[in-house]
Amino acid sequence: MPSEPSRFVLSLPKAELHLHLEGSIEPSTLLELRQRHGMDGASLAEVEQLYNYKDFAGFLAAFKDVTGHLRTPEDYEVIAYRLMERLKAQNVLHAEVIVSVGVCLWRKQDFPAIFEGLERGRRRGEKDFGISLVWIFDAIRQFGAQKAQRVLDLAIQFSDRNVVAFGVGGDERAGPPEWFAGVYGRAAEHGLHLTAHAGESAGPESIWGALNLKAERIGHGLTAGQDPELIEELAESQVPIEICVTSNLRTGCCAALAQHPVRRYFDQGLMLTLNSDDPAIFATSLVAEYGLVQQTFGFTDEHLRELARNSFEASFLPPDKKIEFLNLFDSATMRA
Repeated sequence: MPSEPSRFVLSLPKAELHLHLEGSIEPSTLLELRQRHGMDGASLAEVEQLYNYKDFAGFLAAFKDVTGHLRTPEDYEVIAYRLMERLKAQNVLHAEVIVSVGVCLWRKQDFPAIFEGLERGRRRGEKDFGISLVWIFDAIRQFGAQKAQRVLDLAIQFSDRNVVAFGVGGDERAGPPEWFAGVYGRAAEHGLHLTAHAGESAGPESIWGALNLKAERIGHGLTAGQDPELIEELAESQVPIEICVTSNLRTGCCAALAQHPVRRYFDQGLMLTLNSDDPAIFATSLVAEYGLVQQTFGFTDEHLRELARNSFEASFLPPDKKIEFLNLFDSATMRA
């Protein structure tokens, strides 16, 4: 992991499209929440233990433990605001943030009240940091299609309040894409954008399944390279792939950094964006991901500029806002 991002990487205007709100909670904030709620083990060392795990199943368990600290709308307001503060420091202009609504429902939380907290945090962050941020509502795939419909109901309910997309995450093997055809069809009918985690811990068939659901972006896509026909399809269709290098290593989905397909995908003409996924849980950041691919895979500054521009191109922003950001990007990078 690069220790310090280059001045070029820091100055590059960026969007982040695969970013879990709950996975962005720094240990210090988690400790604060633990103390606020009178939970056991209120020391930083004990909190940091939650971020230690060995594999994908361990990561899912850690993610579940972290979300257990989120009890009130105020908790969600705090974590949304602090995320935007960290994005500002990285010159991220726009973020599409995944909220694990499926976990909130599983915990029987009052999600409409939580959403008010999220929106308060977003509005404060927008005012203080000038960042554009929208929400993606995420269902837990292993909970099944019926539970996913409840998440979609909420996405539809709040679609006029910065909720732009619906997706599924979690254990691909325990919740195949075919289960969700009806849910995705209904989401599309209501004008929501569609995304899906696919090809992270399952094979290329999971990515084909996501494409069959009409997913407009693919989260991870790590295993696409196992199927040459799929690579051709992705290169031709230019469906964006949300690449999360450090995440794939930390979860054990990719055995070694040198084996990661990010450079091969880039050279094969796939539409790629770089993302941090769960930056606090994976001890990374978006600028660290840019630095990592540059140092490890020989991406030039020009390549990084292309990846950063892709992040705006692949966003779910309305066309006029997308053009506005792309014009801003082009003028900023021409001066750089």
